[in-house]
Amino acid sequence: MTVNSAIALGSNLGDSLAILQGAIAALDRHPNVSVTRCSSIYQTAPVGPPQPDYFNACALLATTLPPEALLQLLLAIEAQFGRVRRERWGARLLDLDLLLVESQQCQTSRLELPHPRMWERAFVMVPLAEIAPDWPHPATGQTVAEICATLSTDDIHRLPDVCVCVPPSSRGL
Repeated sequence: MTVNSAIALGSNLGDSLAILQGAIAALDRHPNVSVTRCSSIYQTAPVGPPQPDYFNACALLATTLPPEALLQLLLAIEAQFGRVRRERWGARLLDLDLLLVESQQCQTSRLELPHPRMWERAFVMVPLAEIAPDWPHPATGQTVAEICATLSTDDIHRLPDVCVCVPPSSRGL
């Protein structure tokens, strides 16, 4: 069964724009994943220790993978791009977070759905609101757009004319 999922992407080391585009391309090449929508890319102030600004985006996926397998795919793509998990909130080449899978709620040692801190992070909610404004919070029913409207967006700037999505012609369709 195909389900809709939402992910967040972030990078603040290396050629961040190319890394984000490469991560989307890697996801879209997987036989059980189709990237259906991508947000604009946003430049955002980092959370945590002093470090370069982040480039953030969100994407919607249609997948037949169960949530745990999708999470493993995201972690494998991070590793392919050189991600080494060191310090919490530290700089990173690539960060991929599984945010939502339909209206599923779960909490295991490896996965929590919806992502527990996404609702308080404008750097996640602003790009997500661009592509899925009506997606409801699984517990409260508030939409992404409604929650986003309560957050400060002072440190978030959309990069005009920059896309993270794979052009349809490169998907081999």
